Amino acid sequence: MNAIRWLFSLIFIIQMYVMMAVVSVLFFPWALLSREGAFAACHFYARWVIVTARILCGIRTEVRGEVPQDEVIVAAKHQSFFDIIVIFAALPRPKFIMKRELIYTPFLGQYALRIGCIPVDRGKRGAAIAKMKADVQKGLAEPGQLVIYPQGTRVAPGVVKPYKAGPGLLYQQLEQPCVPVATNIGLFWPKRSILRKPGLAVVEFLPRIGTGLPMQEFLSRVETEIETRSNRLMAEAGFVAEPVAESKRPPG
Repeated sequence: MNAIRWLFSLIFIIQMYVMMAVVSVLFFPWALLSREGAFAACHFYARWVIVTARILCGIRTEVRGEVPQDEVIVAAKHQSFFDIIVIFAALPRPKFIMKRELIYTPFLGQYALRIGCIPVDRGKRGAAIAKMKADVQKGLAEPGQLVIYPQGTRVAPGVVKPYKAGPGLLYQQLEQPCVPVATNIGLFWPKRSILRKPGLAVVEFLPRIGTGLPMQEFLSRVETEIETRSNRLMAEAGFVAEPVAESKRPPG
């Protein structure tokens, strides 16, 4: 059974990247002329991945909570590439804080820039956030939902990794409400693994946090709400494990 799942997982991964190239090329003229074309391409692709993950790998998806339609900061738990896909499909105009090196990824990088994603250098996020605030104030930034990953990278289920200050800086500087997002997706789409596991992958939009909180109170609330709900979603899926600090994980 595992061999069959591994084979179908491999087929899924191959077709996923082939389809990324196909969609990118087909939508390119529209995306070049209009940002709406870029969003249409990315939403089509996200939905394609969700459907084929269910057909080939048995991964069903569910989006819970109230999906924001206005301009907000979305602070999301990040366990795998698939939570990016599901969040993107759910939001009307998402844009992500992303690692600068990703803009050089074929197709992905070009479309990410077209929809308004913000590339930042590792260790230089403060400068990027300051520039973004200036763009918003000048009316240059496109409206939408700004998605940031508070832990800065993918974190496997059960691994403890501290939250960074980036969401707090955005929250203070942009003066926008924040919607925390919890997930259990890493249980079914593991980090650094070909095998995809069947089950119900959930992304849950939690109640928004209004503006005006002190930074430390805001950061504490974001971390508590995301981690508490993510742990409950993982327990709901049958995951039981003692948290392991990322720095102490065994090799491999």
